[in-house]
Amino acid sequence: MKALLELHYLQNFAPSNLNRDDTGSPKDAYFGGTRRLRISSQSFKRAMRQDFGGRELLRPDEIGVRTKRAHEAIAELLAGEGRTEEQCRAAAELALGGLGLPVKDGKNQYLLFLGRDELRRVADIIHANWAEFQAAAPEPESTDGKKKKASKKATLSGDLGKQLAGALNGSKAVDVALFGRMLADLPDKNADAAAQVAHAISTHALRERQYDFYTAVDDLKPDDNAGADMLGTVEFASATVYRYACIDLAKLLENLQGDRELLERGLRAFLYASVYAAPTGKQNTFAAHNLPGLMVQVVRRNASPRNLANAFEKGVRAEGGGGYLAPSIAALAEEMHWQNGVFGDAGSARFVAREGGDEVFGEAMPNVAVLIDATVADALQALEA
Repeated sequence: MKALLELHYLQNFAPSNLNRDDTGSPKDAYFGGTRRLRISSQSFKRAMRQDFGGRELLRPDEIGVRTKRAHEAIAELLAGEGRTEEQCRAAAELALGGLGLPVKDGKNQYLLFLGRDELRRVADIIHANWAEFQAAAPEPESTDGKKKKASKKATLSGDLGKQLAGALNGSKAVDVALFGRMLADLPDKNADAAAQVAHAISTHALRERQYDFYTAVDDLKPDDNAGADMLGTVEFASATVYRYACIDLAKLLENLQGDRELLERGLRAFLYASVYAAPTGKQNTFAAHNLPGLMVQVVRRNASPRNLANAFEKGVRAEGGGGYLAPSIAALAEEMHWQNGVFGDAGSARFVAREGGDEVFGEAMPNVAVLIDATVADALQALEA
């Protein structure tokens, strides 16, 4: 049993295509026998990670980077002190190769999710052992563009290999701690995610696909030449969606190496991002910047996670043109009331609602800032208990 922080949000999205499939259509899923709009958890998590970088709650070295070009980031950290760009890149590639993450054709084989602090530690090891890296690295290309033969096999001493492996022994990057990572070639460096994020699904049936037929005209076309110069269609949808996420608080603290001060700031960054961040697909076309209409945040101890999507197994209806938000709030309250009564462990719950609300959601908060302050305090108290 765990100490959990759980989020239950209801959010309207005006006509948009925030997260599309391989055909360009908005993603969907079947639930309760009807088709629902779906927005993937991955798209929300990426939006949240980008939001982390735009706030002052976390320093740059407390945020990770997902890339196939880790050697370029390391090389930038090595720049200066009379070193050429080629030397820095060669040393960085050699270090990653020594870690079992080789660079081929200018990229790693797959996306690496590394903390910037880990990249910095690798760069520091190279800096401290620059002579050995220079001696082991293959010679760079000649000025005429022809590759020179490596003077020796690119190898590092066993001690350096151990140091490099130690550089990846844990990161304090908050997004790595939250969302985890898998390094196929270094399974002992994998990190189990402290956070789980559900795919958002509409609380009601998505009855039909809609299309925007668009045209564009050449501004410099002669006046006597009528007609469009480009045309096409964009598919879109609108819906009220239910979003759910939960954080294992003890696991997050463990992933952050016991740093409680960083955990507090990380939770704040996560909670603010959960409210304000959203996928950006086709936003220049639709500008569906719609924030949640209901935000319920719950901290529970000695409990198991509870996704409340069953509230919408039977899709809600917009009776009399009244919209989907109000009946969705009512359905969510009914499901939460039932689960709290049957399973117990209601925990400490607080909420902000656009309209309505219910005492089962806990204590009503006046705004997002107050809500997050109270939830973080509840989370820290749950960890102390």
